[in-house]
This record gives sequence, structure tokens and C-alpha cells, in this order.
Amino acid sequence: MRIVVRGRPAPQGSKRHVGNGRMIEMSKAVGPWREAVRAETQRTRQEEHARPRVGPVSVRIVFYADRPKGHYRTGRNAHLLRDGAPRYPHGRPDLDKLARAVLDGMTEGGAWKDDGQVVALIAYKLYTIGGGEPGCVIDLEEPPI
Repeated sequence: MRIVVRGRPAPQGSKRHVGNGRMIEMSKAVGPWREAVRAETQRTRQEEHARPRVGPVSVRIVFYADRPKGHYRTGRNAHLLRDGAPRYPHGRPDLDKLARAVLDGMTEGGAWKDDGQVVALIAYKLYTIGGGEPGCVIDLEEPPI
């Protein structure tokens, strides 16, 4: 099953204690992002008439981020990348925290009973290409081994 989620990926960050044993997310962006993942997971499942997975699952996630304007040249060459522009988005947000937010959203969307069923996880961070939108593409498969 392939799930495509549009929007700015947000990391599942740290939580802070607010009293009476309650914890809240420190990031305000993770809630809407996780909700987008949940909604697309649920929509794709319904479209494909897929039941929640009950056994081991393999997940591949490719995150797409917009390039900062500073990566491009100026003037008539504004469409070209600078020579020193990095090939990959190797800074924040952390890849593992991005993946945690997606896995939690998929759990809420009914992809499986528990994200503990994920036995293989492959994740990438890439820049969008040619005006593409930020977001992620998730592939859910049987484990390869």
C-alpha cells in the first residue's frame, strides 16, 4: 500500500509535563502533520479496502522538504542551484523524529494495531524537485526477509 501525504513534515518531538500527570507535545506543528498522516492512511485504506495489518510490517518513508531560497543563485540564474548547495537536507528536523510522527499517525489511521509491528523501517530526507510539494510518500509492505 502506498500513502502520499502533502504538507510540511513535522517531527514527533519531546513532551513537557503540564501537571496532574499530563504531557503535551512541545511542537505545535506535529499535531496537524500527524492528523494529515492519519487522514491519508484512513482514506487510502478505505479506497483499497485494506484491513489493519496484524503481523510484521515493513515501512519505507521518503520525506520531501523545500529547498531554502539561499540554495539558489540570483538574477537571471535564480532557477539554478549554487555550487555549494547541499544535495540532501542533513540538518533538522531529525529523521528518526519525523518517522515517529508518521508511524503514530499511521497507527491512528488504522494501518495496524500497534507500531511495534514494524520490523523494518527505511527512511530518507530529500529536497523537492521541480516545484514538487513537501510531504512524504509511505510504502507499506510485507517484510523482505
